[in-house]
Amino acid sequence: MTSGFVAWDVAWQQALYGDEGFYRRAGGAPARHFRTSVHASSLLAGALARLARACGLSRVVDIGSGRGELLTSLSDVDPDLELVGVDVVDRPAGLRGLAQWLVSEGGGAVGLAPGVGSGALVVAHEWLDDVPCPVVQVDPAGRWRQVEVDPTGRERLGAVAADAEQTWLARWWPAAPPGSRAEVGLSRDGAWANLVGGCAGSLLVAVDYGHARATRPSYGTLTGYRAGRVVLPVPDGTCDITAHVALDAVARAGEAAGAARTVLARQRDVLRRLGVTAERPDSSSARDDPAAYLAGLALAGQAAELLDPAGLGGFGWLLQSRGPWPEGWSGFDSP
Repeated sequence: MTSGFVAWDVAWQQALYGDEGFYRRAGGAPARHFRTSVHASSLLAGALARLARACGLSRVVDIGSGRGELLTSLSDVDPDLELVGVDVVDRPAGLRGLAQWLVSEGGGAVGLAPGVGSGALVVAHEWLDDVPCPVVQVDPAGRWRQVEVDPTGRERLGAVAADAEQTWLARWWPAAPPGSRAEVGLSRDGAWANLVGGCAGSLLVAVDYGHARATRPSYGTLTGYRAGRVVLPVPDGTCDITAHVALDAVARAGEAAGAARTVLARQRDVLRRLGVTAERPDSSSARDDPAAYLAGLALAGQAAELLDPAGLGGFGWLLQSRGPWPEGWSGFDSP
């Protein structure tokens, strides 16, 4: 870990991806600390498999694979898919043998081998929120300044934000009164643009909690997660540190990198389009096949969680294409 006060993005990078960082240390398995749609139900994997097949794609590349949970579910729902996982840790024990595993540096450095991301459905599920970025605050004079932090979580204001950060803020984060905070998304934009640029003939999907320019939060979204609880974001390697994603800015970066088509939508709307429904089975079937009825009830409950507009269903989906596109996909409302 870093010592003394440093810029938040520097401390964040070390806290997550350094030698003793959260994602590298024992006990850092994401499912032990926070719940995502991947952990909630295999219905997500089924929807992604259908999306891949609808685009004529037989390979799925999972960026930020954690311990391979999504890959395992994809293998269960569509065993003929070619699967590739990418994460900062070595290949998890017990991962199905057919899945390829690539080790990345983390913090937005993916480093796909040539061709791996081409002609594939490339999924970045809750990846961009873990790409560290500068945290800034408006000082009493109205200037955006870097927020610095020490290993205990104490903060102070540092230098005035760099010119490139000021330019990004002017475009993507509206002017705010003193005390307001923001996360500068340049690193997320760059990470996504690099991914799009290296994935010719692919459909890329980013799923994350995010916000748009008109609804940026006044005090930023930096937070921590540990053992299923929201905690203060202390950069000591003991908790996940995350911040919501400016998905509209990421989308523009993807277009600049070669994406020909873009959709920004809510998870609820995308999963419904992909056949996920929370409709309960007919109660009359309980007498004839109670086991099937109970299984149907369980799936309906899982679907309800994935579609809940106040929870997972409110997550943003960014779909960008460098070739394939599902037929008839348009008309989504932006999140």
